[in-house]
Formats: sequence, structure tokens, C-alpha cells
Amino acid sequence: MNVKTVLILLVLALATIFALVCVLLTRGRAPSTCQHQPPAQEDTDDGQSLVFADLTPEEMVQVVRYLQGNLGVRLVDAWRAKPSDNCIASVDVQVPAKAEVLRFLDGGGARPAREALAVLYFGDQPDPNITEYVVGPLPTPLYHRDVTVQKYGGKVPYHRRPVTGKEYVDINALIHRELRKAPRFLAACCESDGTDLAILTTAPRGFKSGDRATWFVLFHDVAGTGYYLSPVGLEVLVEHRDLHVSRWRLRQVFYNGQYFASMGDLEDAFVANLLEVVRIKKPQAEEVLGSMRPRHPPGSPGPLQYEPQGPRYRVRGNRVTFQGWSIVFGMNPNSGPRLFDIRYRGERIVYELSLQEALALYGSNCPGGMSTRYLDGSFGIGRFAYELVRGLDCPYTATYVDQHYLTESETPKTNQNSLCIFEHNAALPLRRHFSDSQSLYYGGLRKNTLVIRAISTLINYDYIWDFMFHGSGDVEVRVHATGYISSSFLHGRGTDYGNRVGPHTLGTMHLHHIHYKVDLDVDGQLNSLETQDMGYELVKDPWSMQNTIERPYLRRERLQREDEAAFPLNTPMPRYLSFASPKTNKWGHQRSYRIQVTSFAGEHLPTSSPMERSISWGRYQLAVTRRKEEEPTSTSIYNQNDPWTPTVAFADFINNETITNEDLVAWISVGFLHVPRAEDVPNTVTVGNDVGFFLRPYNYFNEDPSVDSPDSVYFSSEQDAGLCGVNPLACLPPTAACAPHLPPFHYGGFSNL
Repeated sequence: MNVKTVLILLVLALATIFALVCVLLTRGRAPSTCQHQPPAQEDTDDGQSLVFADLTPEEMVQVVRYLQGNLGVRLVDAWRAKPSDNCIASVDVQVPAKAEVLRFLDGGGARPAREALAVLYFGDQPDPNITEYVVGPLPTPLYHRDVTVQKYGGKVPYHRRPVTGKEYVDINALIHRELRKAPRFLAACCESDGTDLAILTTAPRGFKSGDRATWFVLFHDVAGTGYYLSPVGLEVLVEHRDLHVSRWRLRQVFYNGQYFASMGDLEDAFVANLLEVVRIKKPQAEEVLGSMRPRHPPGSPGPLQYEPQGPRYRVRGNRVTFQGWSIVFGMNPNSGPRLFDIRYRGERIVYELSLQEALALYGSNCPGGMSTRYLDGSFGIGRFAYELVRGLDCPYTATYVDQHYLTESETPKTNQNSLCIFEHNAALPLRRHFSDSQSLYYGGLRKNTLVIRAISTLINYDYIWDFMFHGSGDVEVRVHATGYISSSFLHGRGTDYGNRVGPHTLGTMHLHHIHYKVDLDVDGQLNSLETQDMGYELVKDPWSMQNTIERPYLRRERLQREDEAAFPLNTPMPRYLSFASPKTNKWGHQRSYRIQVTSFAGEHLPTSSPMERSISWGRYQLAVTRRKEEEPTSTSIYNQNDPWTPTVAFADFINNETITNEDLVAWISVGFLHVPRAEDVPNTVTVGNDVGFFLRPYNYFNEDPSVDSPDSVYFSSEQDAGLCGVNPLACLPPTAACAPHLPPFHYGGFSNL
């Protein structure tokens, strides 16, 4: 054997030894513990979910080009359009009729034409108006049709249009010009020349149909903080109905309990020493009321939630699947989050689940506060759902989705990462039992939930919109309110309308009412409304006839008509209320889904109010109506600026039609009264400020469907619970080494304002 052969054998021997060492070093480990495991293959829809998909930026651009070339009128880009111009206000997807969609999804029918809904403001016409067009087919439009009369029964008057950003810019310029007429007053009251004051709108804008006069509240503005807590006591009423900006005027001025015809009159009263002035120092950034800047350096990091083997859900386009759930998601730029075609184990439960409106109604002894009834859909609940902060607004490792919209511009905009999807471990059992009698065992299941979340910032308030899907077949819908309270200048008997939260700041009482549409299809489209509640019957004891017992019994009722199924606020509602299918489960009960509401809503407005019909959905904690294509939403963006003649009045939906074995819709109101307290500074916390509802299977299944969960845990006293093969919880320690590779933190939410 020569030297060369020996060297070759030595090299081979060393390689063999090295390989054996590697095997021995890795032996006993579970190499798949940290290996990404894609979620089990869910049923595929072959792109069917795109029938509900929000428009892409490319589709929006094509719609704009089509309108510019085919309407025969000059269109001005809305971001610079005057009221006397024509402009494109918004472009959104036109969801096809339900019958068309179901023929496509369930019956093998043709895919419905993809269309857009375009809203245009026609100010440059003899009869200025708002017109809505359906434009299609996409991606290359060939036609448009005016659907305004079909939808609303007539033309939509021009004064009902939402206020555009350009209109606010022109109003602010007018206010600043007027402020210059009272320089000595401003220097004395506010240490200001007026240019550094923030201006906040109120709504609605007058007292009767056709009015467009708005109170604006002025605040000290300090960079990096919320100005909403620093009112200076000055409010102005601006008349801006005329189509010509040059004719707008400041109609009235309010300061510290007194009203004046103009800023000049206010200045004269100050100079003549006829005005009680509260001198407010200009706040400094480090000590301003409501600053959110951290007061201490960061501490040790808190718990981190992550998926050791990657997400167990799958997002494909506008559809997410998770452990039997399938949900199509989207965002309306006005009304906010909308879900479609919600299925569990392949069966559709909900055709549409969508936010409709958010009302904030205030009280105060200042004109701006006392007249405010914000209908946030007219401002843009979806449009103002900005980028979410990774690791705070949602888990760091959540899936983040961009949302596109075209509003007040001819160019689409994108709110990056503005919707998040994640699996949430609630640190709570979904179910569990410890058996300490007869046989000894433990069984349980973690409460892991799929969450779809968006957060809208509507001026001062931030609303967290959650849609949660549980392994038990339950759907949970919840909204949390946070952000800054709105405030008024504290004067006179201000505390009749809230609490003092700063030197000159009144935290004004207000109520939040949120409205949802839930188009349930429980084992088919045709459902009935069943109620159950408890009563007592006095009976003689069968085993002791001389005694009696109060025996609970179940009162069951099927509601026949819409009037019976409209439950006013603050009136008793059956504790069990279910959409029931004619079909039964294994035990002979109708397959049903129960609606369970968690809310503390009070009276939205007295029905005697001339603007109550515009928010008449707020009369009811729950109303069930026949589904109609001509009743797609409970409100309209045009209701805000003309609540006295509402474009859509929900009360008209309830006309006592039969609701037995029909396609039904549940309209759900949730809300709460908020009386601000000192602890609402700097921000309202989410704790206790949340309301919502559940959709819960009620005899829909033959047993709790979560029994099929692969996450189930069971072990008995006769087993070694520390063995991975016996108890999946014993397999968790190795996953401690599976800390995820977190992407670098990035936030671009300020870039698209």
C-alpha cells in the first residue's frame, strides 16, 4: 500500500468520523421542531373570492381615465377643485348582486362583471348635484350608467356632499384672515397671533336642509402632541354654502360664554375692557397636557407572541383560511372593514359582515361641542385606517396587508400595512375540565383565535376594529375606542356636561354608537328568527303534593314579521335570538346561529329631534329585516351634512314584511356612554371601552366542533404527562429555541398624509 493510498483512506476515514459526530450531536433533537410547517391545505377557491375584491390601483386609474374621456364635462382633480368645479370624489368596487354572486360561487354560473362605483360632484352645472355611476367592465371600462335615482329615489342635492380637504383648506385660510382682526385679544388670551392655533371642525352644519354653516373650535397647537386637550375658548361659525369661496364669511364668534358678530367686535369688546379674558400661556412641548412622550427609559421587553413553526393560517389575495375557517376581507373607504363569504368547514355561515357607521354625539355648553354629531363614515372610516405599528397595534409577526383607495384625488393612494391578520393565544382555555372524582384526568384546549384587525383614526379618536374566529365555530366582533377625548373650554356650568381634566379643559361627555350589517346564511339563504328565554311556572312537587316549586321553563317563539324583530334600545330583548334553518341537526333541533350582543348603548337622540331619522338605525339594539339589494347600507355619507332630510333613513327598512323562511339581515347597534375622567389624559385606554357581539352556533353542529382540534390536550392519572407522545404541552420546551427571525422594524405611516 503506497503513501497516496494511505492518505486517501485517512481522508475518507476522517470524513466518515465527521459525519458520525454530526449525527451524534444532532441525535435526540427534533429537527422539525423549528422547521416551518405550512398550514394544512385548506379548500381552494380558484380565485372565486376575487368577486368581492377591493379595486386595485390599476383598476382605479382605468376608471378615472374612462370618466375623464366619456362624461363630456371638464373634471378638476378633487384635491384642488373649488365647489364650483366638477370632480371625482371617490371610486370603489361595486359588489355584484348577491344572486349573481351565489350563482357563480355555488351554481357554476358565469363570473359577474367586475364594476366600479364612482361618485362625482358636479358643481359646474346649472343644477349642481352629486351623481353616482357604475363603471365597467374592469379592467377596461366600456360603459357607465347613472344609478343615483335608482339608489336614492331622486337626485342627491349638492349641499349634502362631504366637505373635501380643499374646502377645509379654504375655510382655514378664511379663519386665519379673520383672526388677524383681533391681534390684541389673541395676544392677551392665548399668547398667539392666530397662525399657531389648530382648527377643529364640527358637524352637522346648521339647523335645516340646505345649510352649510360650521362651528370651528380653536386650540393651542404644540408639535408632537394632541391639540384636542388645549382649547383656548375661541370658536367661530363659518358660512360656506356658496359655490364661490370669495363669498364665504365668518358669521359668528364665541368666546368664554359670550357671542359676537365678528372678530372685530370681539377685539372692540376687549379694548373697551368689556370682555372677561382667561389668559392662557402657550404650552411648552415638555409640559403640555396630553403629551404621549415617554417619561422613563425603556424597561425590559414584555412577552413576545410568535409561531414556532410559522403561521398556521394562509392568506391568498383577499382570502384567509385557518383551521376550517375561510373569510374574504376588504375595506370600504367610507364605512370601513367588510367581510364576505365567511365559511366554516366548507359551509357558508355569513354572506356579508360589514361595519356601517360610527356615531359620536357630544354635549357641552360651548357651541362646537353641543352641536357635534359626527357620522364618521362621511369622513372615511376605511380611508383613515392608516399603517399599523408592528409589535404594538398587532403582533410583530402578524401578516400585514396594504389597502388602496381613491378619494378626493384622481390618483390612488395606499395605506401600507393597514390591515393585520394573526393567530392570537388568549392565554385562556377555550374549554377545560379537571376530573377529581371517579376517573382522574385533565382535558382542555387553548383559546387560539384568528384575528382580522384594522384601526381607524377619526380626527381625535382611534377605533380598533376586530373580527375574531374561534375553533368552536363562534365569530366575535369587537370595537375598542382609544385616542384623545375631544374637549371644550371650561367655563360657567361646564361640569354639567363632563369633567374638568386640565386647567381650562372640559372633557365633554359623549356617546359612541356603532352599527353593523350581518347577512347570515345559516345552512342556506332561507332562515327564520327564533327566540328563547326563561320563565317560571308554579307547580306542585310531584313527590310532595302539599308543596310547590317555582320551575324554570323555556319560552320559545318564532317571530313572524319585521316589526316584531326590531328591538328598541333600553327595552327587553330575548336572551336567545337565533337565525334558524329549516334543516335540523342529529338531535332534531333546527340548525341555528345565535346573536349575542354586548353593549351599553343608551338613547342615540330623542325621536323628536329633526335629525334623528338620519341615524334611526340607532333606535334599535337589533333589527332583523328581509334582505334587499336596494337596502345595501343602513346609512349614507350624505346624511352627515343633511341629517334633516336623510338620503338613507334606516327606519324605512322596517315595514312589517314577513321574515319566515326568508333571506334575512341582522342590523346590530352597539355603543357606550363616555364621561371623560382625569385618567383619559393623555389618551382613553381600551380597558372597559369595548363593545361588540358574537355569532354563536346553536344546535348547528351535533357537538362542539373544537373536539377535532389538533391542539386538544388530554392525559389521565395513569399516564406520564411529561411525555411528548402523551401530552402535546410536553413538546413545547424545545420550541423555546425557535425564536423567530424578526424583520427590521419599519414604519411608513406618515408618508401618505
